Amino acid sequence: MKTITAIKAQKRGRDRASIFVDGSFAFSLGRGVVEERGLHPGQVLSDSQVEELMGADLFGRCLNAALRLLSYRPRSEAELRARLSRRFVRETIEGVILQLRARQMIDDVAFAAFWREERESFSPRSKRLLRVELRHKGIDPEVIDEVLDGIDDEESAYRAAQRRGRTLAKEDYETFRRKLGAFLSRQGFSYEVVNRTIERLWRESG
Repeated sequence: MKTITAIKAQKRGRDRASIFVDGSFAFSLGRGVVEERGLHPGQVLSDSQVEELMGADLFGRCLNAALRLLSYRPRSEAELRARLSRRFVRETIEGVILQLRARQMIDDVAFAAFWREERESFSPRSKRLLRVELRHKGIDPEVIDEVLDGIDDEESAYRAAQRRGRTLAKEDYETFRRKLGAFLSRQGFSYEVVNRTIERLWRESG
């Protein structure tokens, strides 16, 4: 058995506390765990209780890391797992994933829809390239098929070309064709779609 003799706030991490047992520093815990468990000097802990406290602290740190990642933008489950695996063990990560699902904070269908909307709004690209991107994010192929249904490459290429075409308005035809063609190819559009889009924009610019 171990007796807590002091609980001190850490100077560098104000959200963490140093736990002293039998007069010596033993381990640190998040202040949330300390408050939730009602830890206090004089409290006696068994080895199993210490182990459980450490597990709760690890879970809390993993959850906070996941929430920070999600605060920047939505993420797929696979993407979140990959990032968390750099710091935490699989068992802890899976527990966090389950809690985030329950809170409806991760949802691969919603993430894929978000990804499509962002691309269509700010950087239109081909359906094929969107599929590749979502597969790299770990999205299930059936979900990808569902979310990407209805995308028209001709329309996407036209919208992408309109933005880039404005910067090429003063170029001659050959330069216009070469630069716009290279751009649309990088966005994943087929040779046929690229050619039709270039001709359409060139006619409209004249």
